[in-house]
Amino acid sequence: MATDIFDTRESQVRSYCMNWPAVFERAEGPYQWSEDGTKYLDFFSGAGALNYGHNHPELRELIVEYVANAGVTHSMDMKTPAKRRFLEVFEKLILEPRNLDYKVMFPGPTGTNTVEAALKLARKVTGRQHILSFTNAFHGMTLGSLSVTGNSMKRRGAGIPLTNSSKIPYDDYFGGDVPDFIWLEKVLEDAGSGVDKPAAVIVETVQGEGGLNAARMEWLKELSNLLKRHKILLIVDDVQAGCGRTGTFFSFEEAGIYPDIVCVSKSISGYGLAMALTLFKPELDVWEPGEHNGTFRGNNLAFVTAARALELFWSDDSFQKELAGKIEALHTGMEKITGHVKGSYVKGRGFLAGISFPAPDTAGKVAAEAYKRNMLVETSGPQDEVIKLMPPLNIPDEDLQKGLQILEEAVLAATGQMGEPSRLRAPH
Repeated sequence: MATDIFDTRESQVRSYCMNWPAVFERAEGPYQWSEDGTKYLDFFSGAGALNYGHNHPELRELIVEYVANAGVTHSMDMKTPAKRRFLEVFEKLILEPRNLDYKVMFPGPTGTNTVEAALKLARKVTGRQHILSFTNAFHGMTLGSLSVTGNSMKRRGAGIPLTNSSKIPYDDYFGGDVPDFIWLEKVLEDAGSGVDKPAAVIVETVQGEGGLNAARMEWLKELSNLLKRHKILLIVDDVQAGCGRTGTFFSFEEAGIYPDIVCVSKSISGYGLAMALTLFKPELDVWEPGEHNGTFRGNNLAFVTAARALELFWSDDSFQKELAGKIEALHTGMEKITGHVKGSYVKGRGFLAGISFPAPDTAGKVAAEAYKRNMLVETSGPQDEVIKLMPPLNIPDEDLQKGLQILEEAVLAATGQMGEPSRLRAPH
């Protein structure tokens, strides 16, 4: 199949297609097919934008029906039946059962848009400009989001100094040798520290791009308590870890905290359509009309699929219980695979997880070997030292086991052990 146009006309900024050169033509569930008919098992899930797999049939039918009936597609922030239905379902199935009273803001349709809105709102509410974020954080590629991102390569792409933010150590950054928050607590209490009180602290409960570092629940609780004591806003970036990927709809639920602002995107539409939410406590709703806007914040196709996806998967706790079993199976399989490589270990939480290798180049080799075996997985971490697994949350058990078997074979091939017998077998 012809691919010259991609190489001659498209910018070299593209990255995923460099490692996965297939031309993908069709997709359904946990699989994609290339133009030549090759079938690929997808443990990438659109970087977490496809939590329910590709082209869920019921959601696809809703889109076709909506378009066929000339439903409003683009509406800015105007009222539509599709938006009303989404807000009603989101309130009933997500916010009320969790005792969360959030205003819902529709910023631009991507993850970095919701982060930008959160940072701007925190500064407006508090009158303070500084934001604290964490080592190895990733929050997006626009300037405000980059200013709270840790990755040096992505920060360099800004081309200008990224100011008004500072980085503080994430959970276990010092290997447990330094008491958590000792520096932050000290400088906030010391009038002579020279450190201005920040408007907010932004945190990922699992650092999806930063190496699958997962914060402990007690660490998140203490962070929340510390910020409350000092009247600093807590922003949770749930763009990648939210919508069920860690086992609960919001990744912070197990910690029992109530963040001031929550950033949601990626899988909120349920179908891979562009959509984002910025959620915040009602008392923070100090915006003036039009003070933060965007042309594509009224994606009605996304409202349609998002509302139905919430009904399909989050009407009760049955899907979450089923997901818990799949999470256990994934982590059990990964633990077995680590037995092949001394010093490797499982990282992450839920279906946002993977394996860290002692040699930084191993994960990239594993991903390449997986692709040779028709499976899509990416890497994570400051040195791309972690192989990252993000299967669809509703993946059939047999496909989950198939993925683990392919991953094991890829690890064996990447580390020169392919001759050894496999420890994992897909069910018959």
